[in-house]
Amino acid sequence: MVPIGDENPTRTTPYVTYALILANVLVFIYELSLSPAQLEALFQQWAVVPAQLTTGNSGAIATPVPEWVTLFSSQFLHGGFLHIAGNMLFLWIFGNNVEDCLGHVKYLIFYLTCGALAALSQWFFSAYSDVPSLGASGAIAGVMGAYILRFPYAKVVTLVPLGIVLIPFKIPAVFFLGFWFLQQAASGLLSLNAPANIGMSSGGIAYWAHAGGFIFGAILGPLLGLFSSRSDSGA
Repeated sequence: MVPIGDENPTRTTPYVTYALILANVLVFIYELSLSPAQLEALFQQWAVVPAQLTTGNSGAIATPVPEWVTLFSSQFLHGGFLHIAGNMLFLWIFGNNVEDCLGHVKYLIFYLTCGALAALSQWFFSAYSDVPSLGASGAIAGVMGAYILRFPYAKVVTLVPLGIVLIPFKIPAVFFLGFWFLQQAASGLLSLNAPANIGMSSGGIAYWAHAGGFIFGAILGPLLGLFSSRSDSGA
């Protein structure tokens, strides 16, 4: 299922969501200008490498910043076109409403914190992996966790494959996002004995980062004022 929009208007312009999308796209364009060796060096320096985060050792490539900084910088790196396109689509659809509720500053804090906590969730299950961890999906999962609490009945316009044809359906957020979360959690459980590859086009999917980000978003959103907004419940 592929979401293409939601029926959930906002009262304010989501400047931070737009800025985050722009920042991710600009970084990705920069990635495209690099050679494979330069791109690998970029990932080693600015993505989360779980083993390096665990030991505090920057490895073979000296990094200009402490390892904990990569919990934030990694959120703006992506491993391929589908990786960034999917993430930015979900951020575009769900970010504006959460930003509308929290306000611009608190939303930015919320987003970056969810991303860092999501990366730590994946790190917990792969503390000695040498595979770089990158992507905005953990932070966006946090946005989705807040969205499902605040707007459970908002309609998500979703393309559902029926044979070879994609048919648009309007699915309540509680079902669309709830199903997405259950998929991530179940896949995370099934991958416990598999190597943890995070965010790389040649690796796997960071299921625990997705599930962890979603849970932390559902926790942090209300603490930061998710329900103090004057906007309606999305019904």
